[in-house]
Amino acid sequence: MEERKALIAPSILSADFAKLGEELIALERDGADWIHIDVMDGHFVPNLTFGPPVIKLLRRHTTLPFDVHLMISNPELYIEDYAAAGADIITVHAEAALHLHRLLGAIKEASAKLPREKTGRVFEEIRAGVSLNPATPTCAILPIMEIVDLALIMSVNPGFGGQKFISSTLQKARELSELRDKNPSLNFDIEIDGGINVDTINQAHSAGVNIFVAGNAVLKTKDYKAAIKNLKAAID
Repeated sequence: MEERKALIAPSILSADFAKLGEELIALERDGADWIHIDVMDGHFVPNLTFGPPVIKLLRRHTTLPFDVHLMISNPELYIEDYAAAGADIITVHAEAALHLHRLLGAIKEASAKLPREKTGRVFEEIRAGVSLNPATPTCAILPIMEIVDLALIMSVNPGFGGQKFISSTLQKARELSELRDKNPSLNFDIEIDGGINVDTINQAHSAGVNIFVAGNAVLKTKDYKAAIKNLKAAID
């Protein structure tokens, strides 16, 4: 199978919230591929972050794809709001969805309701992602993989940045990569979020991951360009 391009998606959970617009401009200038936006509701995870109004304002500051990760309860109530705010990828948690197939379909349908030029979205259509917490096995999402554009593996327990990488989660990346290789009809990216740095990124890449969410490894450094370059260089 053709190897997918490795992409770095800095998470603005680690950014300076007082100057998020400037942070986005700097990340695009310094080589980020996507912008990862962790949406937390204080219920599904023990933290509060960004809502649609903030994301809509941030959309003005960069042309990079917005990778919006909904760590929220009842995500079906908010899909159209995040689509209208400018999300390019909307990822929901398998653990938070009672009707996951229907929910992923709603993400794809949101594109038709909102012309791209009115939202600032980068892709022609909003991509639908599904995420798995560290304790959730891949079998939880196998029946719906034909409509998944992105599978996000949490390599830490969600809620806070700066946590230690859980290496056992890489088995899920291997399983999903093997599934995709054996089924030509499947076409999804594999993303990982949590504890990614120059010491862990190659492990994840070797397991089949091609999109890497990096928070502290980029945004807690003084030189974003060097940090992103070093992450990519660490991939053999």
